[in-house]
Amino acid sequence: MFILPSLSLPSSGLPPSPVSRWFPVERLERSSHPALRMLLVRTPLMLQALERSLEKGIPESLKVYGTVYHVNRGNPFKLEALVDRWPDFNTVIVRPPEQEMTDDLDHYTNTYLIYSKDLETCREALASPGTINWKQHLQIQGLQPELEKVIREVAASKSVQVQTTDAILYISPETLQSLAPSLLQRDHANKLPLKTSRPKKEIDDETFKLSAMEVDNAGLVNGLWGFGGNERSLRFIRRCIRHFPSFCLRGPEGTPVSWSLMDQTGELRMGGTLAEYRNKGFVAHIVYRQTQALLPRGFPLYSHVARDNPYMHRLCQSLGSVSIPCGWHQWNCVPLASSR
Repeated sequence: MFILPSLSLPSSGLPPSPVSRWFPVERLERSSHPALRMLLVRTPLMLQALERSLEKGIPESLKVYGTVYHVNRGNPFKLEALVDRWPDFNTVIVRPPEQEMTDDLDHYTNTYLIYSKDLETCREALASPGTINWKQHLQIQGLQPELEKVIREVAASKSVQVQTTDAILYISPETLQSLAPSLLQRDHANKLPLKTSRPKKEIDDETFKLSAMEVDNAGLVNGLWGFGGNERSLRFIRRCIRHFPSFCLRGPEGTPVSWSLMDQTGELRMGGTLAEYRNKGFVAHIVYRQTQALLPRGFPLYSHVARDNPYMHRLCQSLGSVSIPCGWHQWNCVPLASSR
């Protein structure tokens, strides 16, 4: 019997937000000082209100919404949320606290999730002293292509080079129906699915058992993950397996042959299959079972697929996942001094 991994939720479900000791989090009045200082969303009630407010911006806010969703349910990555003002914010940035970002070269940990309703405010937030540590290798993730210009301009002013990765964003139909029903209604003529479809290809349940990944299996994931293959990515993968639901099929020898994980933003990521077991429908089976297990618990489910991966595009479409025009975007930032 497959048992969904425990998420280790505290009894309250809403832990206190960690307090940053390094980053300034007070917001100064602009009339007395031109620089914007971001406000730390400190209390459980504020974080709950932030989650509800971010829901209104889906799909563009989904990356930050998914992160805050997990902050509000145990916060295993010890993240903190900053806003330019409260409660009517324009820009939200979620990041680890200073004490978590001790390795200047670890962009897997030094990750910032951004959603903004106003590009000028976003520019001020990115440039504000203490919001982002531009001296580190870091990555910024978001679902708004218009952030590209702002990020590059601020990065250039900080002597930081930027590499952009764009991909197709897919959202489960159940998540859209729950969080952004207007999208389904608007595209009703396209006959979008209302629920995830069961894979047509059956698998041998006696030989291949659905299970959870174990931390010791992280090396398998790291070897196939396109963004991985190094010691820092291995630590990140271990952390994701330890704290978030992961699913796999174990072969006759009891080791994983195909898998799908979840990261700190709630995104389904790092899926892979060993070469000798490909083209058997394993990933589709895992993602379907993953969806069926997590949706009843309220998880927002989404993923991204590289533009040049036709197999995964067909798989997502066969399951009924909906491609979203805003796309998925990641900006890897490296200080010029350290790249020479």
